[in-house]
Amino acid sequence: MGSGHVLAYAFDVFMQLYTAEGFRERDAAELIITNNLFGLEIDKRAYQLAYFAIMMKGREYNRRILSKEIKLNLHQFIDSPEIPNEYFERLAETSPYSHEVTTTLLNQLTRLLDQYKNATEIGSILKIEELRQSELDQLEQFIGSFKIFSDMDVLYQLPEIQTKVSSILNITRVLLTKYTAVTTNPPYLNKMSSNLDKYVKKNYPDVKTDLFSVFIKMNSSILTNGGYAGFMTPFVWMFIKSYEELRSFLITNKSISSLIQMEYSAFEEATVPVCCFMIKNAKTEPVGNYLKLSDFKGGMTVQKEKVLEAIQKSRIRYFYQMNQNNFMKIPGLPISFWVSERLVNIFEKNKNIADIADAKSGQNTGDNNRFTRFWFEVGEYNTGFPSQYPTEKYFDKKWFPYNKGGSYRKWYGNFDRVINWEKDGKAVKDYAIIRNNGGHWSRYIQNIKYFYQEGLTWSVITSGSFSMRYLPVGFINDYSGCAVFKKHNSVSLEYLLGITNFKLTNNILRMINPTINMQPGNISKIPIVISDDTSLVDGIVRDNIIHTKYDWDCYESSWDFEKHPLT
Repeated sequence: MGSGHVLAYAFDVFMQLYTAEGFRERDAAELIITNNLFGLEIDKRAYQLAYFAIMMKGREYNRRILSKEIKLNLHQFIDSPEIPNEYFERLAETSPYSHEVTTTLLNQLTRLLDQYKNATEIGSILKIEELRQSELDQLEQFIGSFKIFSDMDVLYQLPEIQTKVSSILNITRVLLTKYTAVTTNPPYLNKMSSNLDKYVKKNYPDVKTDLFSVFIKMNSSILTNGGYAGFMTPFVWMFIKSYEELRSFLITNKSISSLIQMEYSAFEEATVPVCCFMIKNAKTEPVGNYLKLSDFKGGMTVQKEKVLEAIQKSRIRYFYQMNQNNFMKIPGLPISFWVSERLVNIFEKNKNIADIADAKSGQNTGDNNRFTRFWFEVGEYNTGFPSQYPTEKYFDKKWFPYNKGGSYRKWYGNFDRVINWEKDGKAVKDYAIIRNNGGHWSRYIQNIKYFYQEGLTWSVITSGSFSMRYLPVGFINDYSGCAVFKKHNSVSLEYLLGITNFKLTNNILRMINPTINMQPGNISKIPIVISDDTSLVDGIVRDNIIHTKYDWDCYESSWDFEKHPLT
């Protein structure tokens, strides 16, 4: 709940609802605090601020509210205390239940307290196992029978323990309750502590990439049927492969009611790419409302204006309505709400690159300054150029052509690096073993079987338009210079190159992954419409390769340079 901003706003909304139904403001204030607002927090100061904010909201409408013994449904997580046997013995002595029932209750209480050992670290994503609401009610009655403390009880600090156990039961009730509405700006955290990391991987294995995705899954599970959950999170979950299972869960089980994709720096205080969205715990509303505000600069003031404009006008270019079932027709299930039905059908009815070619990343040397050079920094006599491949003379070298990506360039080029791959890359592999703490080098040097093969390549970091280039034989690939290799001869490399450099393909890739990091998995999902006669495309692409190779070789950055075209 943080410091209570969302709760304070919710208070005002509930006040309008109550007064509209005829309640007096002072009565409504007390009802809202006791019946409608719930929150959990791991940070003590944030919890105190939230508690204070809500009490001041109540005081605004009811002057006597501070003198009443009102218990807010706001709680700070605590770890289960070290409990001496004397506490359990005293509970057994004061129990109004039979010996058998008392034993069962003590076992349930022990198991519950064990789950709170790291509660201040795990927080709201804590899963309460093997306990129902009715059993929780009985546990509260059970510990409630222990009211009078003897001097020996005080000596063993049993009153303090009783208070903490009671607090844990209160927190548990909030965790077990189903809610009509849940809203949060969850923590964004992908590098977790050891305890939290183990807990997330065990209890939320399908959404373990980041803590905010765990909250999305958890919050959606505590809704009543037809209830709503609202979130403000980074929008990377909409596209990136590591969140594919989360997308699948939401599309399959929930309804995305509305979503606003904000401008990258909408919040001046923090440059975080965020979206706000609401899901309904039902499959009754597959068509959702979507706003794409990423093109509107100027902070939250402009974002607010555009949202209000979209609400007032039914037809506006950045407002979309999409059936979420269409997302399932696109590989990877991206939340690409602006895609036309025609483009969705292209995905649905055609093969993609993965069916006819392998898109692979290259190796990660860990220190390119150590192992790579520009080709003109080393002696030509000790470099294996592509024209020499695959002769014995080629492999009897120290330096080999290295495909490292580079700037935007279509068809051919950006070949100016070499790598020390002497003795089959011994130096690079030895360094990889050190990086892997003595483990095998294959953790960093992958896809070796594709080394030296003919293919197509692109630069992983693609801030502008996407560009694919022909990759001749004889190259080793870097992780930033990924490549596509044909599986069979159903289509030519020229046809693949023509398709991937098509303007529509650039739009498709921005739909699959709008970030600047274009991974092999994204390329694999590009749909391929295979023509009966590909000769025309093949011929045009071959001409493009010839012309751009000539352009590349016109400058001294190319190892095939002979003379400047103006000389």
